[in-house]
Amino acid sequence: MSPVITIRPARTSDELDDVRRLCWEYRDYLLGFDASMKNIVDVFYPVDAYTALMQDLAGKHARPRGEILLAKRDEHSVGCAMMHALNDQDVEIKRVFVQAQARGTGAGAQLSQALIEQARSDGAKRILLDTNASFTGARRLYEKLGFTQRGPYSEIPEVALPMLVFYELKL
Repeated sequence: MSPVITIRPARTSDELDDVRRLCWEYRDYLLGFDASMKNIVDVFYPVDAYTALMQDLAGKHARPRGEILLAKRDEHSVGCAMMHALNDQDVEIKRVFVQAQARGTGAGAQLSQALIEQARSDGAKRILLDTNASFTGARRLYEKLGFTQRGPYSEIPEVALPMLVFYELKL
């Protein structure tokens, strides 16, 4: 029997610490993915700015239009995902990450689906996200969930544009 993955909001300080740890693992994963990923990390995740983001994670993704989720397996946090409001109608999904040992369990799909359901319940009209062009598994997942490709929805540095794919889901 495969391990059960449960998805739940991160609310306690311990849960938010788990999310921060997973976000730093995500950053490390990007650095180890391939040499081109260093440009993405340098642009979007410089240490000082990322540290500040991690300190304000709960504020940036606060309810009522944001959310932070944890994927748990046997009470161990193995993945996270979050969203925040961009404006009155749009939310953005950020930092969907599942540890290597939990990939293939459906955790990424469960996290993404839970955020879609929450956004819909919150009255969002559209979900936006971006992912690395090399992350074929993530791209397949988003497309399976109904996301369609689109152009950039925010200002993106030129150096990063060829490495990113942008998606939207109309709710």
